[in-house]
Amino acid sequence: MTTQDQVNTPPAEGETSITLPNIYVALTDAPLDILSIMDKVRSPEAGAIVTFAGTTRNNFASKPVHSLTYTSYRPLALQTLSSIASTLFTKHSLKGIAIVHRLGTVPIGEESILIAVSSAHRKAAWLAGEEALEECKEKVEVWKREEFEDGGVWRANRDGVQGVKVEGGRNILAN
Repeated sequence: MTTQDQVNTPPAEGETSITLPNIYVALTDAPLDILSIMDKVRSPEAGAIVTFAGTTRNNFASKPVHSLTYTSYRPLALQTLSSIASTLFTKHSLKGIAIVHRLGTVPIGEESILIAVSSAHRKAAWLAGEEALEECKEKVEVWKREEFEDGGVWRANRDGVQGVKVEGGRNILAN
């Protein structure tokens, strides 16, 4: 797919996106499709495409999780995603980068984030892919609610950073 095709492709239903030459970032309410994200970064100059799929697992800290629900402030989250992608595109001399985060309820086993990067050689793609994930978890304005049998917990979109537990309409500080 050419850069021109990417610019002219409308976002999917329920998706908001930013498309720049060889850079695509989006937030969507729909299930994620890894092949469509890979197509966003394909290039005849790329010898490597690295993908990462973050999936909803069925537990956190040995406690059963039923689902995750993600929310964000879309305009700011898109700007942050775009900034991360643009920085990594230049830093790692990438041929393409795409980051898509799903919002709403994400059932067990389904993807909440997909990252695809392409580069001339595999090392740059591996490094950029991992850095993209860490930057997204640290900076993007996305929050998740883990649903357990006994209620839910809001967390920053980072491993282990617990937020506020919500019980019966009251917020209490979680331990």
